[in-house]
Amino acid sequence: MERFVPCFAVFALGFSAVVTQLVLLRELLSAFSGNEIGLGVMLGAWLLLMGLGSWAGRTAVRLKAPGAWFAWAQIPLALWPLVAVVLLRILRNIVFTRGVEVGVVETAIGCFVVLLPYCVVSGYLLALASVAPLRGTGFQPVEHGQDAHATTLEHGQDAHATPLGVGTVYFLDSVGSIAGGVVFTFVLVHFLSPFGALVVPAFLNLLAGAALGLSRRRVAVVAVSVVAGVGLAVALATCDAETATTRGQYPDARIAFTGHSPYGKLVVTEAAGQFNFFENGVPFFSTQNTEEVEEKVHYAMAQRPEARQVLLLSGGVTGTAKEILKYNVARVDYVELDPLIIEAGRKYVPENLHDGRIRVIAADARVYARETRERYGVVIVDVPEPSTSQLNRFYTREFYAAVNGVLETDGVLCFAAGEYADYVSPELARVIATVHTTLTSVFANVLIVPGDKVFYLASQGPLYLDIADRIEQAGVQPQWVKRQYLRTVLEPGRMADMQRAASGAAVPNEDFNPVLYYAHLRHWMSKFEARPGVVAACVAVVLALFLWRIRALPFAVFTAGFAASALEIVLLMGFQIVFGSVYHQLGVIITAFMAGLAVGSWVGRRRSATCQVAPRPGVMWLAFAIAAAAALMPLLLRGLGAATPLAHAGFVFMAFALAALVGLQFTLAGRDEGRAGSAASDLYTADFLGACLGALLASTLLIPLLGVTAVCELIGGMNLLGGVVVFLSGRLRPS
Repeated sequence: MERFVPCFAVFALGFSAVVTQLVLLRELLSAFSGNEIGLGVMLGAWLLLMGLGSWAGRTAVRLKAPGAWFAWAQIPLALWPLVAVVLLRILRNIVFTRGVEVGVVETAIGCFVVLLPYCVVSGYLLALASVAPLRGTGFQPVEHGQDAHATTLEHGQDAHATPLGVGTVYFLDSVGSIAGGVVFTFVLVHFLSPFGALVVPAFLNLLAGAALGLSRRRVAVVAVSVVAGVGLAVALATCDAETATTRGQYPDARIAFTGHSPYGKLVVTEAAGQFNFFENGVPFFSTQNTEEVEEKVHYAMAQRPEARQVLLLSGGVTGTAKEILKYNVARVDYVELDPLIIEAGRKYVPENLHDGRIRVIAADARVYARETRERYGVVIVDVPEPSTSQLNRFYTREFYAAVNGVLETDGVLCFAAGEYADYVSPELARVIATVHTTLTSVFANVLIVPGDKVFYLASQGPLYLDIADRIEQAGVQPQWVKRQYLRTVLEPGRMADMQRAASGAAVPNEDFNPVLYYAHLRHWMSKFEARPGVVAACVAVVLALFLWRIRALPFAVFTAGFAASALEIVLLMGFQIVFGSVYHQLGVIITAFMAGLAVGSWVGRRRSATCQVAPRPGVMWLAFAIAAAAALMPLLLRGLGAATPLAHAGFVFMAFALAALVGLQFTLAGRDEGRAGSAASDLYTADFLGACLGALLASTLLIPLLGVTAVCELIGGMNLLGGVVVFLSGRLRPS
């Protein structure tokens, strides 16, 4: 029971960290940018700040009352995430111009400011719990070669005045993370707002602080924790913070609808009769946008006006489905991922979905295209640009092959990618060339129409440029896409721009080689004046200095942390490609990963307690095992191409096995280092820094630029080097 309170405090720290990370990352994406660069910057900032906190944990051995420090720290950890959400929602439109995209530099600054208090304190507490006793008074560091549990006691201490140790803290933090991930994924995200979700770990942190204060007989800590908890409960019962802060995000419009689903926060505003849909803070679509709706529909339907069945993947709420019905179609199958969008559409624009010929299907569009047995004369894909790896799934050769399978013999596919205003920038030319190359690898004929956006038509049958004639022959009278407008759109100079861009050298965009996603990122980056090369050079210099001074075991932990973070992204990306954006199941993958860390650290602790042989050789062999796992992963991913229960189990097993190797290696490295005053700090810093770079580089640069196979080989090489360094350090180590 004496050790239960500090163990519970570390468990609460892990639980709080996962829930806080998931909520704040979503809020940060809403406030700044919704693409992988923004996500990579946010994850990188989180892990880097946790590493800085762990590095600062070197000072933990000099604390006279570490238990009291840990108890007091629980209070800001409980309250700061709630404050951060309020600041993000209120200050976004004050600091930055409302409606203007925020660049990478501004995103990074905002992330560091918002995350710094929580992450630095959390990282410090992990190191503190590893090297300092949370019970008793005074502490004498462990000598080199000793186990962290073999702490020498000073006069006046009791047998419980020992630190928990690196392995124990790592294990408890992982178990807390598992619990937090499961509770958030399967409970909190479905029934509570972001504020409500953050209140759960807040109360858990306050309870841990009060328990530690009580065990230390610190009345002030207990009193402040109780007062903070009561105040939080009263505020929750009397103030609707969710509505108030959301209203501050959209000051110039009436908020008609706010809702939360596993896919994000949906806000619908109304101004002058027009409804604007925002998902996670990003404009999704607007009603009464006649030009955009008509271009999406009529370029495709003019090719096959006799089509009887049409498949619409997303976008039906805007009026696209209703516009299709102007032709003599028997049925429009409208597929939308988020049921909340359908609910809001039926409530505020019911006329766009009320016709009995419109069949609404709540499903992932890609999964539906792969599994349906229906056949369609026209397929219209109305998803946003490939600004994220998730959206890139709808622009790959594999997806186009799936669509080709549901089209009739000469059916037509239509979608848009890239905005065109009488000028083709090098970035836009790269996008056009990549899309064209990808389409021609599947379809016999491709036609590019330079409207307000760049529209692509693809078919195994003929495609026609006399769009105005064919629309009129079908007896359809659009409001905007008429003969005069089409004469401007299809002007020879504009068509020549498209032809020149499409003829550029490019490779097909594929699921595991997302070159279009990278091209789109470059196109997005060109809008800002930021010089990523300068930032990358600074990061490289700092990293080189860190690696120059690092010892062998922390270096192995660094490469394993990089592998864990980067390969987790690879697994999530692969799982999403196979199964679609199934939030519950992605939560299972993440939970399996955290469970692997916990089991690996538990096995390491058991080995430390029963084996007297130095674990350095184990660290070396585990580095080699992680390298082998990275090299094999591309083959395993391609072998799990079908959405079957066996494939699902395969993804779960790979996540668990990889994390178990990493967790076991970390724990063995912690035992071998042995110097309690600095070992935990060095190992946690190396782990967090490696994970930071893995998250940042894998999602934003390495996978889009090199592809999954090359990235896995790079990760394997890094860990192979880590194992070699450990081997050489053992050979050169004095006896």
